[in-house]
Parts: sequence; C-alpha cells; structure tokens
Amino acid sequence: MPTIELVIDIWRARGWQTEVCATQAAGHAADLARQAAEAGHELVLAAGGDGTLGEVANGLAGSETVMAPLPVGTANSFAKELLMPRPGLVNRQKLLQAADVLADGLVQCMDLGFTRREGGNGRYWMLWAGTGADGYLVHALEPRPKWSKRIGPLGYALQGLTLAPTLPDMHAKVEIDGRIYEDDYVLVLISNCRMYGGEITLSPKAYLDDGLFEVWLFRGKGLAKTMGYIAKALRGAHLDDPNVQLIHGRSITVHTDPIMPCQTDGDRAGHTPLSCEIKPGALRLLCPATAPADLFSQPGKPL
Repeated sequence: MPTIELVIDIWRARGWQTEVCATQAAGHAADLARQAAEAGHELVLAAGGDGTLGEVANGLAGSETVMAPLPVGTANSFAKELLMPRPGLVNRQKLLQAADVLADGLVQCMDLGFTRREGGNGRYWMLWAGTGADGYLVHALEPRPKWSKRIGPLGYALQGLTLAPTLPDMHAKVEIDGRIYEDDYVLVLISNCRMYGGEITLSPKAYLDDGLFEVWLFRGKGLAKTMGYIAKALRGAHLDDPNVQLIHGRSITVHTDPIMPCQTDGDRAGHTPLSCEIKPGALRLLCPATAPADLFSQPGKPL
C-alpha cells in the first residue's frame, strides 16, 4: 500500500473522514484547497514540498480551513523550520511519523506575505521574498532537473556555483513602512520565518505570528562579498556584521538598477519593483508537536 494511504489510515483511525485528491498541474493545489475551504472542510493535508504548501496556502488564506503540512518534496524548508520528520530515499516511514506529530499538534494563526502585482492582483507566500543573488539564481535554475532535486541543497549549490560569477551588481532603493534605505546590495531579503533555504538560521528570534517581516539588507557587490555573507550566515556571524542591516516592517517596496529577478519561497516571482505586505494571521496552520516552543507568540489550540 502506498505510504500516503497509510497516512490517511492514521487520520481515519482518529475519526476523520478523508478524501485523497491528486494535483494535475501547477496551480491545481491552490484550486483544490480553495474548493475545500468553500465546501466547509476543516482540514487540508498538503502533501508536497514548499511549492505545494505555498499553493495550498494561497487557496486557504483568509478561510477557517486548517492547513497541515506533510513533507514529501525535495527541499521541505518549512518542514525543517517545524523540525518535522522528513521522508528520504532510505526511510519513507518518516512520513507516518510526520502524520503522527501533526495529529498531536496545535492550530496556530500564521502570518503570510503578499506580493502585489500590476492590476491589483497578487499572491500569498509563506517563507521569503527576495531580489539580488537569490532571485537571480532562482530564475536561472528553476525548474531544476531531477538529479539536482534528488540530492537536495547540494544539487542547488553545484548548479549555483556555475552561475555565481555572472551575478550582476545591484543598486537598490528599499522602502520599509515609509523609511528609505538605498545602497549597493548583493541581496534584499524579506523574511517571514527563522530559517533561510532550510539550511541557515537567518532570523533566530522571529515569530510566525507577530505581524512583522524581518527585512535583511546585505550591503556590497561582487561574488566574493556574496560568498562571504553565506559563510557568515552559516555560522550565525551575519548578526554581527556592520554591513548587514535587519529592519522590521509590514510594507516593503524594492526598486533596483538594473531591473532584477525576484523569488518567493524559492519560485520565480517576476522582476523588480518588488512590493510586499504582511497579512497577519492569514493562514490557520496545524503546527506539529515537534516545532520549537517559541516559534509563535500566541498559544495554539487543539485541533
């Protein structure tokens, strides 16, 4: 029996009525989640990686339906944030463990980012939005080949190293709640969580429900500066670097010269200008029992 069916059995044994819906194409997960919310379903188990979770969050944002993340993707950055068991090529049974810790978790109201687009439309995102080095690499590398996804962060790093020397210099004007910051930056990152890419603890004191972004400005230009920041961030030394600024804010607009690619949650998100605002408590999230006790500022509720 496929592992996902065993997961469903866990929930059925707890008294839940369940239905499995497979996605057919990009954007389908958002449609299925939206239909579930409109039908009044209490819970959507989102089985996939960060991209799938982002789609489901878009379908459920602002509704009473709870999203439960089941990590079966390649990066699973959000699952790492929640310290969830993550299935791999060797141990697929960890998905059953993930289902168990979810069932014992608490419902929390999580903030979402919202990227505005021309014409008034926009898209919600869960983790980060950025431009500079990360947006450039995302546009160049995504969608990644299967071999790269299969070996996770190493695959991304190997591909990224071949493109890093072509990273253009960027001058940016960043407006955060009416305050202006302008300089040469290798990266402007708007973060809604603690970890970056599932590997770096960028914002160790961030909450997922405080109604604020952590906006990181990495000053400078050139490959050497970029690689230096990565090395520092991996060991937490970026917090003491005078060329790194952290500003908290709710509404952010980034203009760049030249126009640069942007990313949200590791997916392509057009080009600058990048405009984001935070949507406090927009997603009802089933937070697993494994999550750090201080990840949310408000107490959760039993499912």
